[in-house]
Amino acid sequence: MSSLHPQPPVAPRVRALAPDLARGAMLAVIALAHSQVLAHPFLGPALAPGSALDTAVQVLLTLFVDSRGYPMFAALFGYGMVQILRSREPLLGPDGARRLLRRRGGWLVAFGVAHVLLLFPGDILASYGVLGLLFVGALRWPAARLFAVACGLAAVGALVYGSVLALPAPAGSAGEYGPLASAALRVATFPLIMPMNAVMAAAPVLVGIWAGRRGLLDEPGRHRRLLARVAAAGIAIAAAGAVPQAFVTTGLWHPDTAALVGAGALHTATGYVGGLGYAALVGLVAAARSGRAAGPVTTALAATGQRSMTCYLAQSVAWLVLFEPYLADLGGTVGVTGAAAVGLVVWLVTVVAADLMRRAGRPGPAETMLRRLAYRTR
Repeated sequence: MSSLHPQPPVAPRVRALAPDLARGAMLAVIALAHSQVLAHPFLGPALAPGSALDTAVQVLLTLFVDSRGYPMFAALFGYGMVQILRSREPLLGPDGARRLLRRRGGWLVAFGVAHVLLLFPGDILASYGVLGLLFVGALRWPAARLFAVACGLAAVGALVYGSVLALPAPAGSAGEYGPLASAALRVATFPLIMPMNAVMAAAPVLVGIWAGRRGLLDEPGRHRRLLARVAAAGIAIAAAGAVPQAFVTTGLWHPDTAALVGAGALHTATGYVGGLGYAALVGLVAAARSGRAAGPVTTALAATGQRSMTCYLAQSVAWLVLFEPYLADLGGTVGVTGAAAVGLVVWLVTVVAADLMRRAGRPGPAETMLRRLAYRTR
C-alpha cells in the first residue's frame, strides 16, 4: 500500500468547519487548565478544601477540563496529519507528502524548544512534533493496528500521569528567579516534560488518524449517529472516571499513595475518551449548522481554530506575565474561581484577536512561519 488511499482524493475547496471549530473551543479548555497555576502552582492533591464556590468550581474543572483538553487537541493533530497527506499527495506523491509531514514535525520540535526557552515550561508543540515524526508510518496502518497500539499507549500514559498527579507539592519556597535563571529552569525540565506529554498524547493521535481517514469531521452530517454515541459516552465516562480525583483535588479525600496513583490513572484514562467526546460534540454542532450561514460566534471560533498555534502561543505570553517570579508572580495567590475567570478572559482575548486577523485577511503568524519552513515556500 503506497499511499493513504489507492487514488488520493483532491483536497476539498471549502475548508471543513468542524476541525477548526473544535480547535477554537479546545483552546478554552487549555486556558482553563493552565490558569489553575494561579490557584495552586504545583500538581498534586489539595491539602485542605477551599470555599464552597472554589470547591464547586474545582469539581467542574476536574470532571470536565483537567486531562480532557489535551486528548482532544492530540486527536485533532492526528486528524490534521491525514488532511495534509490527502491534500499534498496529488502534488508531491506519497513519498513527498510523507517527507513534508516529517519536515513539519521536525520544525514543530524546534518551535517547542523555543516556546520553552522563551515562554512556558508546559509545551506541547515539541511533543506533537516528535509524534508527527514517529507516526507518519501509522498513516498506513490498518484500523485494528491503530486501535491496538492506541490502547496500549493509553494504558502507559494513564499510569505515567497518574503517578505524576500523586506527587506531593515540594516543601519550601519556589525561590526568586530572574529571566535567565527562569529560562534555564524551564529548559532543564524540558527533557522530562516533553517525553511525558508525548506518551500522554500518543493514543489520541492514533485515534485521530483513524477518524481522519474516515472523514468524521470533514462530513459530520454523514456520521451523526457515530458522533452522537461518542459524544454522549465519552463525556459521561470522563465525568464518572474523574469523581475520585475530584475528591483529591478539592482536599476532601487524602488517600495513600497507591490510591492516589489509581485515582490519577483512572482520571487520565477516562480523559482520553472525554477528549474524543468533545471533538465528536463539536462535529455534531458543525453538522447542525450545515447549510446555514455561520454566525459571529461560530466564525470567530473557527478563525481561532485556523490560528490555533498562534493563539496557543499567545496564551503562553499571558502565563509568562502572570506566573513568572520576576513579573507578576501570581502563582498560588488567586482562588480557583478567580483563576478560571482569568483563563477564560485570556482565551477570549485570543478569540477576538483571531477574528480581527480574519477580518484583515491575515493568517496566524505562527502558522505562516511553520508553513514557510515546512513547505519551503516564500
